Amino acid sequence: MKKFDHLDLDGHLLHLLSTVIEQGSVTAAANALGITQSAVSHQLDRLRAIVGDALFVKSGRGIVPTARAEALALQAQGLLTQLQGFVHSGAFEPARLTQCFTIAANDLQRDLLLPGLLNRLQAQAPGVTLRVVPSDVPSADMLRAQDCQLVISPRPPDATDIKHKRLFADNYRVFYDPQMRKAPRSLKAYEAAEHITVVHQPRRSLDIDELLLKKGVQRRFAATLSSFAGVAAFVAGTERLATLPGLLRQGLLRGLADAPVPFDTPDMPMYAIWHVRHQQDPVHIWLREHLFAS
Repeated sequence: MKKFDHLDLDGHLLHLLSTVIEQGSVTAAANALGITQSAVSHQLDRLRAIVGDALFVKSGRGIVPTARAEALALQAQGLLTQLQGFVHSGAFEPARLTQCFTIAANDLQRDLLLPGLLNRLQAQAPGVTLRVVPSDVPSADMLRAQDCQLVISPRPPDATDIKHKRLFADNYRVFYDPQMRKAPRSLKAYEAAEHITVVHQPRRSLDIDELLLKKGVQRRFAATLSSFAGVAAFVAGTERLATLPGLLRQGLLRGLADAPVPFDTPDMPMYAIWHVRHQQDPVHIWLREHLFAS
């Protein structure tokens, strides 16, 4: 039987282990890594032989990591960070960088910020690519995972190992179809309408909806959606209203009219959020500087 030692390990195997745990299946991990399922299975077999553990066991129709796999994944994250530092030590030359940055964002943040960010990055580093994943309710664990470099959200996770910086502030507006109705000019008219809103998974209401609930504003919701992308279809051709960030007028809600909310509401801040391990990384500093230039 072949003997294995620590020299048989490499960064690809460590990244593979973290990705399979994060994705929850060999198929999803293969898609995320851009390789075949058979390649993932082969590399997992190699890793199993090295560490002497099954790593994953069947659970229903999926797989779950063993306790040993979870412990190894935590060590792998630290080792991968050190490997990144080894590669990027010394002078940083963007033109030589070939890296995929993973950024978590919802559809508003994605369309507003990330196309321009990619253009600026690739102007200096043509080998850079972006992988955009849903932010939903961002957690500290999302940023602690090795393959998520940035999260964009109005709510930074409350954790001592998480850093954040304010990008901008938006204000809330009432969106409506001007062919079907006029903007509500009073609280009474606002409460009389049917409304559309968004609840991000898992069950996180918008700040404005939580505020209005606390204020006692009474609204009837015709539909609750999981993202901003479907709002226009539910408002167009009807008298319904949607109270959402005003910057949506530049993208997903283009074509609808918008007006001020008929009572005072606070601004909505937006933050770039990252893990403290990236704080002094020259590549991550470069990435953040281009995002802040939005």
